[in-house]
Amino acid sequence: MSTYTMKTSLIFCIIFIFCFHQYFTLVVHSLEYDVGDTKGWVVPQSNASNIYNEWASKKRFQIEDSIRFKYGKDSVMVVSETDYKACNSTQPMFFSNNGNTIFKLDRSGYFYFISGVSGHCERGQKMIIKVLAIEEAPSGDGNTPGSSGAASISCSCIVQMVLLVVAGSAGLL
Repeated sequence: MSTYTMKTSLIFCIIFIFCFHQYFTLVVHSLEYDVGDTKGWVVPQSNASNIYNEWASKKRFQIEDSIRFKYGKDSVMVVSETDYKACNSTQPMFFSNNGNTIFKLDRSGYFYFISGVSGHCERGQKMIIKVLAIEEAPSGDGNTPGSSGAASISCSCIVQMVLLVVAGSAGLL
């Protein structure tokens, strides 16, 4: 194979790797959580009425994550904070009773979930989920409280530097 063909192939590979890496660093990585883990969405035992809020407090939910509710003869609703506190199921913002509900967390802030079956919410089948806001990158001017102004090297930058070194050592630059 000629030197020109090898250089062209190497350049193509470098561009492909760079584009592939950039694509996957831009893709939002979302997770799906099973509410209640293996127990699912059921009425808690009388001594565990806070089980769902304890479960949710151990997670770090992000925008675009999903939560899956698995249940039998029951339902799941998203309600306002006021309706959550009162276990009021008359004005849900979201309702499902298909036994396998996936709910996408599409914004930051709080989501309030309750069972729509009479008496279940009062017995603890309810949950608050806090979805974290997307953090803005500091401007780097050193004026942001708590920022040192020091530059950080991202994985993307490291990959770009490695590609430049490889291209340079192959005589492509």
